[in-house]
Amino acid sequence: MTAAETADTAAISATSLLRFATAGSVDDGKSTLVGRLLHDSKSVLSDQLAAVELASRNRGQAAPDLALLTDGLRAEREQGITIDVAYRYFATPRRRFILADTPGHVQYTRNMVTGASTAELAIILVDARNGVVEQTRRHAAVAALLRVPQVVLAVNKMDLVGYEEPVFARIAAEFGRYATSLGVRDVTAIPISALAGDNVVTPSATMDWYGGPTVLEHLETVPVAHDPSAEPARFPVQYVIRPQSPEHPDFRGYAGQLASGVLRVGDRVTVQPSGLTSTVTAIDALGQSVDLAWAPQSVTVSLADDLDISRGDLLAPADATAPTSQDVTATVCHLHDRPLLPGARVLVKHTTRTVKAIVREIPSRLTLDDLSPHPEPGRLAANDIGRVVLRTAEPLALDDYAVSRTTGSFLLLDPADGATLTAGMAGEAFADAAAGPGTDAGPGAADDGWDF
Repeated sequence: MTAAETADTAAISATSLLRFATAGSVDDGKSTLVGRLLHDSKSVLSDQLAAVELASRNRGQAAPDLALLTDGLRAEREQGITIDVAYRYFATPRRRFILADTPGHVQYTRNMVTGASTAELAIILVDARNGVVEQTRRHAAVAALLRVPQVVLAVNKMDLVGYEEPVFARIAAEFGRYATSLGVRDVTAIPISALAGDNVVTPSATMDWYGGPTVLEHLETVPVAHDPSAEPARFPVQYVIRPQSPEHPDFRGYAGQLASGVLRVGDRVTVQPSGLTSTVTAIDALGQSVDLAWAPQSVTVSLADDLDISRGDLLAPADATAPTSQDVTATVCHLHDRPLLPGARVLVKHTTRTVKAIVREIPSRLTLDDLSPHPEPGRLAANDIGRVVLRTAEPLALDDYAVSRTTGSFLLLDPADGATLTAGMAGEAFADAAAGPGTDAGPGAADDGWDF
């Protein structure tokens, strides 16, 4: 690699933003942890803090209830649980953060999937008195399923077990074994007391046996930068620009956001799914001509040849194209209250492309406690995670989710009203995945123009 390329890679890889999600069982103190994190990092506005202090006094509480900083829905405050995904934005001098505070109850698994789908780190909270419980295993399984790169085990309420190191060590070891069985390689365990503030932002004076980082220190220093040049470029075309102006009578540009990798002027690219090839002649970023662009920049790309390219097409390196097929096997989380059935007609939304599809088969449903499959469940209800086999009307250039969380993911939509039904992750998520497409499209699947 030349010095110029090394400098380009260093500039590309630099990051000051961390997306992370939190999850924990009901009453484990997750909202208090998030509130403490925001409060002690001085990321709470004075009027927000005043409102929390007033609400706490009205409840007869002497100290501010920091959980109120995150449990914003009235239903959440009444029930004392987190229901929806609450996004919080805060910053320290070292890094900016986007926090997705996800619900812990099993009936809101779909909300955790939503919050963790873009996270680079997940904080899984456990109560030191209870240790690793069923919900803890579910949260770890979802984090593993969504390929969250970093996991933090926050052992909370250490003050209620006398700040004893053996309690923490036992829980950390048990969780570590389970995480390893899921394929999670990077787990950091931190003993905390969210209520008292121990090891959240400031080190604990009562747990001098712990020499690791606080939660905030770990969030500020955990490496999340990656080298985009290590991934093949993926450029979904969002819009074709044809200005038709006297100054640029023949201009044709393709606008979109790089989903992964690096695109350079002079690169030979293939248009997927058509298979046409051309060469990148120019890249425009914010009105300026540049020699290269990297994910997740939004740019306009010009090609040497006048090809038939439209929204939904994908530009990829000619020597590193995405797998293209009409048969899709994937792990999905069903989000809608209406169940997903074999034979269902759906729309598959993948990056900027939307195509018709049929659910050919639902081979299995996962039990998140131990990831064991239940063969032929017949349907997927809300919050269920399982395997599906789809047949699409047109080919999709779809990477495995294990390779790319962006171009390996998709949504299933209701063709009647556009409602989001299911979130999908292409490829083999676990070893027990079904072995290939089925043949029975279900009753009536050949009607209404849905026969592929």
